[in-house]
Amino acid sequence: MKILSRGEYYGNQDAENSFNGVLLSEYTYLTDSTDWHYHENPYFMYVLNGNMKDCNTRTKTLCPAGSLMFNNWQEPHYGSKHSKKASGFHLEFEKKWLEEHSIPLQLWEGSQRIQNPKLHLLFAHLYSEFLLSDEFSEVSVELLLLQICEALSDLKRASSLENPVWINALKELLHYDTSKLSLNYLSKELQVHPVHISRVAPRYLSMSLGAYIRIEKLKKALPLLLDSTLTLTEISYQVGFSDQSHFNRVFKSHFNMNPGQYRKIVRKNR
Repeated sequence: MKILSRGEYYGNQDAENSFNGVLLSEYTYLTDSTDWHYHENPYFMYVLNGNMKDCNTRTKTLCPAGSLMFNNWQEPHYGSKHSKKASGFHLEFEKKWLEEHSIPLQLWEGSQRIQNPKLHLLFAHLYSEFLLSDEFSEVSVELLLLQICEALSDLKRASSLENPVWINALKELLHYDTSKLSLNYLSKELQVHPVHISRVAPRYLSMSLGAYIRIEKLKKALPLLLDSTLTLTEISYQVGFSDQSHFNRVFKSHFNMNPGQYRKIVRKNR
């Protein structure tokens, strides 16, 4: 079985940048399916456009645009492409970087698709810094990497808690339901009192329910911003904001720029 060394991926490399033991790269995926392989280092794949599937010995995971997939260095897998075009952004950690920052290797157990929207937003920030690559990018990337590791640690702690039966159903609704996600709606769907949901859910979501819903909407909007055929108004309604103004306010609160400015940065530097 082939072992892919540092910075080696299937496809065509569009750009690459190294930051003191961390490698960032963008690839266009060309083949319909890769060979079975595993990687020298742990890495994340953030699907920028198209539809991918990641397959390991345990499961096959669909990864449409906007998906965030973690692949451990010890796990054999292969990838397949299910759209005419597909590309992805990779974040690869060298083990020495983890050691230097006292990040335990146990944080990186197993390969999995990451659903937590906070991590998606951090990757969107990281991707924009990767594209900009100016004199401020190194310190910004370093901070974002530490925030990503902290968020992963929070996820690990939350997953170690014994979930109430309804928590997994709540997460499914938050990730996949396109309805207006009010507390009353969630209460009816889950058959759980709204006060109990608002009190208990933050313990398992690592943030308030309202913050999670807003960030989940932004997570869905990010890959759509890369699609030049969609207007900002269309994206606003598609991901569940009441109007473009609301979308702009929430986006700016997390990115310090409006979605139109973010879109221009990505288009200019890709």
